[in-house]
Amino acid sequence: MEPYRVTCRWQTKKRSSLAFNGLLSPVNGHRRLPDVGHSLTGHSSQSIADGDFKKSEESISILVRFLDSISDFASSGSQDEQESENSAFEVVSQIYDYLISPSTDQAVIDALAFELPKAVAKLACVSTRCFENAERIINHFVKICSPRDMVSILCEAMTSSSNGFNASYFTPLLGALAKAFEALQRRPFEQVKAALPVVLKVLEAFLSNPEDEKDTGFVDLLSKSIIIAHSLEAICTRLDHKDKKLIALFALYVLQITALISNNVVAQISTMMSQLSHFLQYCGLTYFGLITGHEVDMAIDLLSQGKNSVWTLSDEDDHMSCFSYVRCGAILTVIWRDLSNEVDDSTKQDLEAVKLELSKNQTKRWDAIGMLKHIFTSISLPWELKRHGVDLLFCIMEGVDFRKDHDASSDYSAYIPSLYASLQAIQLVIVYASDPLLRKKAFDTFKMVLADLPPSLRFDILLALTRNSELSSMIAILLGCVKEEMHREYPQKSSKENEFPKSENNMLQHSSPFWTARVLDFVEFVLKPPNGGPPLLPEFSDAVLSALNLYRFVLITESSGNTNYSQVLSKNMLQKVYREWLEPLRGLVSSVRAESQEDDYQMASCGLNPLEFVLYRCIELVEENLKHQT
Repeated sequence: MEPYRVTCRWQTKKRSSLAFNGLLSPVNGHRRLPDVGHSLTGHSSQSIADGDFKKSEESISILVRFLDSISDFASSGSQDEQESENSAFEVVSQIYDYLISPSTDQAVIDALAFELPKAVAKLACVSTRCFENAERIINHFVKICSPRDMVSILCEAMTSSSNGFNASYFTPLLGALAKAFEALQRRPFEQVKAALPVVLKVLEAFLSNPEDEKDTGFVDLLSKSIIIAHSLEAICTRLDHKDKKLIALFALYVLQITALISNNVVAQISTMMSQLSHFLQYCGLTYFGLITGHEVDMAIDLLSQGKNSVWTLSDEDDHMSCFSYVRCGAILTVIWRDLSNEVDDSTKQDLEAVKLELSKNQTKRWDAIGMLKHIFTSISLPWELKRHGVDLLFCIMEGVDFRKDHDASSDYSAYIPSLYASLQAIQLVIVYASDPLLRKKAFDTFKMVLADLPPSLRFDILLALTRNSELSSMIAILLGCVKEEMHREYPQKSSKENEFPKSENNMLQHSSPFWTARVLDFVEFVLKPPNGGPPLLPEFSDAVLSALNLYRFVLITESSGNTNYSQVLSKNMLQKVYREWLEPLRGLVSSVRAESQEDDYQMASCGLNPLEFVLYRCIELVEENLKHQT
């Protein structure tokens, strides 16, 4: 982001005296403080009074360096901590007294406002009382200087050379920015639009890392983010809700900080979430629009598309990137309201009505599933919130009638990427949650989401999930789901056997995707990995065992039913399986067992026992069926 360019009024007017005398001199008795003040005495005031802008800028620059040296000195630990704190406090006290003096000219304050906020904010990090005086100084600038100038000045202070500063540096700047927002009289939207990305980058830097959540400055920073929301609400009210883009921007800000604040467990979070929910209702957002994401998309589209686009192509990515968590914030808003004890009965009824509507409407339900993935994929959110996300989805899916036939004429291709990503996200909970009950509920929810898909879409997504999984245990689970699907569908196919003519390959013309030759792609992916060679053992023992069990189930079922839907009984397929899958695997198992016995690694040897048993049973079945072929 380019630095903010500000031309303050003090640069265009004749200047009066700037009485630095005494203000900048080192505190008596503190010889270790840098003696910068004496260099300003006697010429800084006169230079501004004479309109010598170059000298006046040099004077203010020396003042800033002097304040920086005090803050650096106080935080260096090179002298007594109390002594350095006293020095910093006395400096900020003198500056504040100077600024509020009736004799101080407005032009002088305008000149100082351009440079001092950043330097004073550094002194706010020294101690609590330094923080309080620093906050008074910055707020005083906002009170009596141009709010448009102050918005830019405060944003520049937050973006330039701010690395290493703690929350106490940014807190007074954010609080003052909220006051500056409210003071804007003309074209407030443009100012807010330019400033919010700066605000959100600061908040994300601190709120994405919950390690310092017990720090007082951290909690104050959370409060300031709420205060900025209050200032935006005040602007919208003053404009009588006529600026729709400002309301949309306000809504996205609230959703973004909802997601950021949710990363942290603090005592005030319930109250904060209640306030944030109020803001969203003020913006006209509904629980149904939030959980499906439709109203979030409308707000984003309003700001970034069309002839009256808020942002140009050159800066759209930079501005929209600061709202990367708004969808997560939208679903969190629903979860927080569902959890809150402060929610009234009417709101609870609204939430239940939303769940019921989603249970009945498939496409809207899929939109909600797509939104929930943002909860499950977050690396910062507490597991407790992810648990409630699973509970919410489980509650919605429980009300679905899975027996209802899917509309064969509908095109579901637009939903495939979102549903695939959502199921991947639920997998993360299944694999990484420490609570076994949460893992089980996530798995039950995973299967219900799968059952909600049309068979062809369900098959394709399961195959894609299997091919893109790197975890042996997860692949085993997915192959188990495939086996369940085949077991559930086979009796239906047998009952229809007389309803449809058979082809030369003894296959039904209208067969389920799970009872076609494609089902063997699941087995081949594991037993003959696409990167070549046999599977890794014992690392992929779970996946290999599940693949062998799936193949054995298909082979036995087709043989017993005298069918060949999957082409598993064809001679070419039997030979391929024997030659390319089972024989190499048998050699690998024998090699791994021999190595484990040499190394006296009994655990690996024992883990191969069930795999070896199923492997040899598959080999026997293939050999028997090959004999029948001849």
